[in-house]
Amino acid sequence: MTAASRNRPGPDADRLLVARLSAIARRHARWGAMGEAQRAAGVAELREVAGDRYDLLAEVGGITLGTAEGKGSEYEAQARAVAELCRLAGAEESLIPQWIQEGQRRARASRLPPVSQPGRTPRHVPVLPDE
Repeated sequence: MTAASRNRPGPDADRLLVARLSAIARRHARWGAMGEAQRAAGVAELREVAGDRYDLLAEVGGITLGTAEGKGSEYEAQARAVAELCRLAGAEESLIPQWIQEGQRRARASRLPPVSQPGRTPRHVPVLPDE
């Protein structure tokens, strides 16, 4: 490990856990079609990995629901299945609505061009005459 890499902050442990929980839930949810055995396996794995972090299960379920809106029925079906798995694994229900809103905000932001940040205007690019 170099001195430079030691001085860089590493990923937040919660962010890593959220990424892992999201991957587990999406893998089990596939495109929304889950049998009972698949559902039970997904819930068990999420519970094992999440431990007592019911807040992070709510985050995964809510963000997934919020970002899937308007992307098509397949994405929405998968998002509902992910949220169902998270709820069955013990997601903190009261936190899900705020994470849905955050997911919607992130989805809107991802559709904006880079220059559309608040207060930022596109740079004027001069038109050069044909030579």
